[in-house]
Amino acid sequence: MEIQGYEMPEELYYEPNHYWVRVENDLLVMGMDDFAQKMAGDIVFVQLPFEGKKLKAGKKFAQVESGKWLGKVYAPVNGELLESNEALEAEPSLINQDPYGKGWMFKIKPADKGELSNLIHDPAAIEKWVLEDIEKYKQD
Repeated sequence: MEIQGYEMPEELYYEPNHYWVRVENDLLVMGMDDFAQKMAGDIVFVQLPFEGKKLKAGKKFAQVESGKWLGKVYAPVNGELLESNEALEAEPSLINQDPYGKGWMFKIKPADKGELSNLIHDPAAIEKWVLEDIEKYKQD
């Protein structure tokens, strides 16, 4: 779904800081959404934490930097970090080029997939949330 120039696929789950989550079998794939990557500008660095790191929902576990911004990455669910996209070490701009594809960031083994219900997923809720953030960030 396209919302004022931002591509927000409806099948994904979103955490409020503009990271998306896609279910792939028993794993969750996570990345930065189109709104966040456009707001941040050119991504120049992604911190890739060690695999096996325990994640606690809502707690910071990584960082992303652009030329004008330093962002925190929060765990969308409780679980374990299984894999980081190592291609981002050499080419962090993959997030800007293909945020929902080659620019994925992390693969997570969730402790409980039911926690996905805490994320934004309903198309009407996604639209409301993005429109509110567009207004909020226009004023900053």
